[in-house]
Amino acid sequence: MAKFRTGVMDSGVYTRFSPDLQFRGSRSLAMAGGADSLWVTDHLPSILPASIWNPRHVGITRLAPHADGIYEPWTALGYLAAQNRLARMRLGVGVTDAGRRNPAVTAQAAATLHQLSRGRAILGIGTGIRDNNEPYGVDWKAPVARFEEALATIRALWDSHGSLVTRESAHFPLRDAVFDIPPYRGTRPEIWVAAGGPRMLRAAGRYADVWFPGFAQQPQDYRQRLEQVRSAASDAGRDPMAVDAAAVFSVLTGARQSDVDELTDSVGARALTLCAPGEMWTRHGATHPMGADFAGLQDLIPQTLDEPAVLEYIEKVPRSLVHEFCLTGTPDEVIDQLAEWRDNGLRYAVLMNLSAIHPKMRSGMLSNAPLVSILRRLKRF
Repeated sequence: MAKFRTGVMDSGVYTRFSPDLQFRGSRSLAMAGGADSLWVTDHLPSILPASIWNPRHVGITRLAPHADGIYEPWTALGYLAAQNRLARMRLGVGVTDAGRRNPAVTAQAAATLHQLSRGRAILGIGTGIRDNNEPYGVDWKAPVARFEEALATIRALWDSHGSLVTRESAHFPLRDAVFDIPPYRGTRPEIWVAAGGPRMLRAAGRYADVWFPGFAQQPQDYRQRLEQVRSAASDAGRDPMAVDAAAVFSVLTGARQSDVDELTDSVGARALTLCAPGEMWTRHGATHPMGADFAGLQDLIPQTLDEPAVLEYIEKVPRSLVHEFCLTGTPDEVIDQLAEWRDNGLRYAVLMNLSAIHPKMRSGMLSNAPLVSILRRLKRF
């Protein structure tokens, strides 16, 4: 990545009146901001408790009434590929689970998208989170080991050139397996790995084209982990600088400070901090309601939390915690925050505009203009 680039993440949620309303809006926003890529999430339930997803707390629920009504990502990406002829943006999943789908199916989906999008597919992948696995009967034991084996399986199939593949694995063994979707003009989808812990960072160094964390951390932590990823790449015999540096950020923005303040104090924004780990709460003089050692999004099961419980949990969330967990503020403030990340090694920012959780629907929808401004200014970084 010779220059700073940007992407836009769409939550892929069902909307009234037109089922693709949000997709069309995100595509237009990304085009207007000059973004390099358009992404969809891979979630079954929302990261926000559905119990607070109502007009009392979140304005956009009048258009998107089902917090957990999230579309399947590969189907959605196929739809977006058909709409992408003029925009010519890269298309990514951010990120898919390594264990919820058999990696052969993931390899097939990504290779298919790469062909149909004329070489613009990105495979974002990680261990996943408990909420997307355990409630659906997916084995949540040894998620890192499953991730490592899934990545090795995908690479083995992509590199097989149609020859039969037999590979021993505790999780995904292959027996005379065949994979014959060819590369697109000699290329496979880039693999962007969401990694945070030491073992995952080493795996990113071995396998990733791009390190792509989405978990809560500070800019200086990002630099240290990036160094670990590149050191692992070197240990694996790769050029350490061949692993590029990206991240996905949740953004809470508005044109006016009053809109931003109302947004950051809202039930929806404060409920987002339940996804933050306990150590982040501690930094702001608060205790995570699920315990000081709670891992945050990795272990949260939001659909089990009723409205009274959520309102009780977030009653004392400090605004400073919201500001650390998300990029928060007017465009000028968000740009200043991203400049610090850039100075710590970031070269690609994928932005997910969560400002629609504003308690007033109009204010939430008007946040798109400030986000376009942010995207355009990031191109000059």
